[in-house]
Amino acid sequence: MMKLATFRIGGVHPPENKLSANEPIIRLPLPKQLVIPLSQNLGAAPKPVVKKGDEVKKGQLIARGEAFISANLHAPASGKIAKIDDAVDSSGYRRMAIFLDVTDDEWMEGIDSTDELIHQNLPSSEVIRERIKEAGIVGMGGAAFPTHVKMMIPEEKKAEVLLINGVECEPYLTSDHRLMLEKTQEIILGIRILMKAIDVKRALIGVENNKPDAINRLQQFCNADNGIEVHALKVKYPQGGEKQLIKALLGREVPSGKLPIEVGCVVSNVGTAFAVYEAVQKNRPLIERVVTVTGKKLTKPSNFLVRIGTPMSALIEAAGGMPVDTGKIVNGGPMMGKALPTTDIPITKGSSGVLLVDQSESRRSTPNTCIRCARCVTVCPMGLEPYLLARISKLSLVERAEKERIMDCIECGSCQYTCPSALPLLDYIRLGKQRTASYLRNRK
Repeated sequence: MMKLATFRIGGVHPPENKLSANEPIIRLPLPKQLVIPLSQNLGAAPKPVVKKGDEVKKGQLIARGEAFISANLHAPASGKIAKIDDAVDSSGYRRMAIFLDVTDDEWMEGIDSTDELIHQNLPSSEVIRERIKEAGIVGMGGAAFPTHVKMMIPEEKKAEVLLINGVECEPYLTSDHRLMLEKTQEIILGIRILMKAIDVKRALIGVENNKPDAINRLQQFCNADNGIEVHALKVKYPQGGEKQLIKALLGREVPSGKLPIEVGCVVSNVGTAFAVYEAVQKNRPLIERVVTVTGKKLTKPSNFLVRIGTPMSALIEAAGGMPVDTGKIVNGGPMMGKALPTTDIPITKGSSGVLLVDQSESRRSTPNTCIRCARCVTVCPMGLEPYLLARISKLSLVERAEKERIMDCIECGSCQYTCPSALPLLDYIRLGKQRTASYLRNRK
C-alpha cells in the first residue's frame, strides 16, 4: 500500500468525532431578522451603502469594501434595513452591523436563481477577479482573507500550482466533507475558474484519507485533461494549515514570514472554490455558507446551508435544541474555535461550525508547573518553542517574541492540547501575537 503524504514536523491526532459526516446539507429556514456584521473579513471592514429604512433585494450590495484588503457585503434576503448599530460578534465585542428585517427571498435582477450546472465558456482572468471581488468572496476555511486579493499575483512572482484544501482536519467539522460530496462538479468548475484567474495549468486537491467517499467522488471528475489531481493525505492535525498542506503535497517549505506564493503556490478552500463558481457562472454574491452544528450530546448533529446573519441559536434549535448539560458553545472546532458569550452571535462568512461541549469536557484542568517535557516543542507544526513563547508573552517581551518567531504561530492549539501540565499556552501566545503585531505596526 502506498504511503500517504503528510507534513513532516509536529502534529497531533485528536479524536475525529465526525458525528455529522453522513448528514446531508439541509437549507435552514430564514429567520425574521438577520444581523450582518460589517467586519467579516481579514482587513478593513466595508462601508455601508444603505441606511435605515431602505428596501433591499436579496443579493444587493449593502456595504462596499473600499480598502485594498476588504470585501463587499450583500443582502442575504430581501427586506428592510431596520438599523445600522453595534452587535456582539463571535469575539464578544460589540461591533457595527446591519440589521435586516426579512420580507421575502426573491433575488435581485441579473442573478441566476436556478440549480442548473453551468459549463459556459470562462471569461478572462481580469473579469474573473473582478466578479470575485464584487461577490465579496473570502477564504471559507476560517481565515476569511479576501479571495480577489489572493488572486492578484505580484509581478515579480509566478504561480505554478493551485492547491485546494479539502482536508478539514479540525475534529467534529464536516461542512467541507458534505460540500465535496454534494457539490462536486461545481467545486471542480470553481477550481478551473481559479486556475484561469492565476494562470496555472495544474491544481492539487488535498483530502485526508478519513473521507474516502469524497476522494472517490472528486476523482470521478478529475483527470489529466483538466490538470486537476486528487491526493489522499494521512490523517494528522493541523494538515489543513496552508504551510502544512504545501509541505504534504509538494514538499516545499514556505520561509518564515512569507506567503505561499514565495514557493509558487496559491492555496484555496473547497468552499471558496464553490463560492467562486457561483459568483462567476451565476453572478451570485456570497450570502450563505454550509455550517456544521454538532456535539456529543446534541440530538441531531447536522450540516446546514445558512444565510449570513442568522443567529446561532436558530441552528442549535434546528439540530434538536441545546442539551441541558452544555458547558460551552464554540464557534468552530475544539482545537482552533473560540467559546461564544451568547447564542445570539450571527453566522458570518468565516463560520464553519458550532460545537456544543458538555460540562464534563468544557472544564479546564488546573494548570501546574511546566515539567520541561518538551512535548509542546515536539508537536508544534511550525518548529517553534511554545513553552518559551508563552512565557515571553506573559512577560510582554515583544522584541524577544519577534526574535523567537511568534508571528509564525498558526494558533493550531497542538501545544496546549498535548501539555501534561494543562498550561494555557495558546492563550498566552495569542496575547503575545497581538502585542507583537501592534509593536511591528508602530515600528513601521
